[in-house]
Amino acid sequence: MDIEQIFFALIVAGSILSGVLYVAFGQVTVRRLRKNPKTKGALGLEYASGWDIINVAQAFSLPRSWTRKVENSKFAFMYANATVLFENTTKFDRILGFIFYWLITLTGLSGALLVLLNYLGVFGK
Repeated sequence: MDIEQIFFALIVAGSILSGVLYVAFGQVTVRRLRKNPKTKGALGLEYASGWDIINVAQAFSLPRSWTRKVENSKFAFMYANATVLFENTTKFDRILGFIFYWLITLTGLSGALLVLLNYLGVFGK
């Protein structure tokens, strides 16, 4: 097993785990937030079905100074309102969202990097 196959196996494992966390976070946290009248409109723009799950996870993952800056911009409607979400979630919800968001982000970036490195011939063959 060469290094390219090991990287690929790690990316596949990360993708599967992020898929499981996507469903878990959506069912445990976002489902409750959708039902709450205070938070229903604070989940951000949903480009596709389920995109609000990623918006909420992003709100829990980015630094608070960044989310405050986004909340005061003219594009605030596109992102989840972190202030409202922090008031209506538990520590477990925030940790689950943080882990899910960074796992899906790193897995996607790693996959793109693997494709680029393979295209550039780093792995030989």
